Amino acid sequence: MYQYDKFDHKFLKERVAQYRDQTDRFLAGEIPDDVFQQLRLRNGLYIQRLAPMLRIAVPYGTLNATQLRKLASISRDYDKGYGHLSTRQNMQLNWPELAEVPDILAELADVSMHAIQTSGSCVRNVTTDQFAGVAADEQIDARPYAEMLRQWSTYHPEFEWLPRKFKIALNGADSDRAAIAVHDIGIQLRVDESGHTTFDVYVGGGLGRTPAIGALIRENLPEKHLLTYVEAILRVYNRYGRRDNKYKARIKILVKAMSPEVFGEKVDAEWELIKGNPQELTQDEIERIVGCFDPPDYPAVPDASSTLASQRLEDPTFNQWIQQNVAEHKQPNYTIVTLSTKATGIPPGDVTDVQMDAVADWSETFGFGEIRISHEQNFVLPDVPQHQLFELYQLARAEGLASANQGLLTDVICCPGGDYCSLANAKSIPVAEEILQRFDDYDYLHDLGPLDLNISGCMNACGHHHVGHIGILGVDKRGDEFYQISLGGNATNSASLGKIIGPSFSRSEVVGVIERLLDVYVDYRAEGETFLSCYRRVGMDPFKDRVYIQESESQTYARAG
Repeated sequence: MYQYDKFDHKFLKERVAQYRDQTDRFLAGEIPDDVFQQLRLRNGLYIQRLAPMLRIAVPYGTLNATQLRKLASISRDYDKGYGHLSTRQNMQLNWPELAEVPDILAELADVSMHAIQTSGSCVRNVTTDQFAGVAADEQIDARPYAEMLRQWSTYHPEFEWLPRKFKIALNGADSDRAAIAVHDIGIQLRVDESGHTTFDVYVGGGLGRTPAIGALIRENLPEKHLLTYVEAILRVYNRYGRRDNKYKARIKILVKAMSPEVFGEKVDAEWELIKGNPQELTQDEIERIVGCFDPPDYPAVPDASSTLASQRLEDPTFNQWIQQNVAEHKQPNYTIVTLSTKATGIPPGDVTDVQMDAVADWSETFGFGEIRISHEQNFVLPDVPQHQLFELYQLARAEGLASANQGLLTDVICCPGGDYCSLANAKSIPVAEEILQRFDDYDYLHDLGPLDLNISGCMNACGHHHVGHIGILGVDKRGDEFYQISLGGNATNSASLGKIIGPSFSRSEVVGVIERLLDVYVDYRAEGETFLSCYRRVGMDPFKDRVYIQESESQTYARAG
């Protein structure tokens, strides 16, 4: 991973000192609330329903053991002993004291971490595939290019006050695990016929009030033009994006209003003016950054397939964990392990300081000290030798991080919702908890197969409900919490937005509705067909009929009773 140099460290310490002064002046009444709001947001600090929330940057979801131990220590000393893994591969603290945030930032700077641009109308944390660099289906490791964009965009003077927040994601594998289609800019990395790295660039994707799938505006962009082409996109957005209405300020609104073709033409015209400027990447700079992500020297490890087969046969729960949470690695006899945070009784994505310390230890014992945070709000250990899987599983199970549900129904993506967020219309965490309790049977979950269920507490869509195979959105009905359900969303290859099935449901009805939707899938699916494929084949009507006809019948029965 990228190692911060003297310039980086000096920059972070000066930034902490600057924000400490701003905080002291605010607390002394010398800076008004509206001015301080913008200052704190650019340092990742929100004011939520019950307390401030600090969002700590984890660029492209990669951190080392020392950094994770620091996050554990900070959560103990300044918070309530836990953190929250976000869908943008960051970590959030839900209970810091406003006056202590500069101290937190100072401790983060000691381990090359910060909260810069995790909020505000600027380029946010650049994200990528949580398996980048190790995935068997990968063409190119996207992390070096994410790092180039991170360095370029951090405090870029022209793009620090964009019309609205701006999110960039890159993917270098055959499977899109970075959700590039629903980002302001999504970049697919490819290897061309000559063996060179190129980029397909999508713009105008996003979720929230007006969800949209990004449009392809440039294919086979040579890697030296990465920064200048992204700069051209941001210049066009900065010039033409709306600033009079925050609900219409995102680039997706502009792309739709202009049309992708016209927007692309304006980008090309702008690019012609700047493509040869000093931002054009030199081969030396590309090689320097790529070199920071060179793979470790993997020692030869034994082929443990026969031992592993025996262990799986003897321990059915270990076998389930291997099936769901262990992925194929580029290197022979190594694996990629997802440590699930989706245990029953725990809000999805929440991890304790004890768990963080344990994961940091495991990253060194079973790898090279590196950890990833996934979009699904889980930890990932990227380099686990096959012969150590059973030992790791036993340790993870003891710490509550071994739920065998990665990619299944109970691997729920869930925003903090009304329990924490001042923007939320309804609570998300209790709904997620009820779903985990109702469907806590591995055989049933495994039979259902891959199924993304996403929950958001409001239209800002922090839980990515628009792209869940089943999406749940909290809505307010005259002061009561209700939930709108959609079907058919997908954030991976062949991305799609879910369609609302009909009128919303009370919280007490949600789990029963999910159960009936799953029954329809089981009744209609063809051999080997996933939930998403079945929905796309049979359409909405069978699902809608089952939910609302049964709902009507139950209400009639209740009145008759």
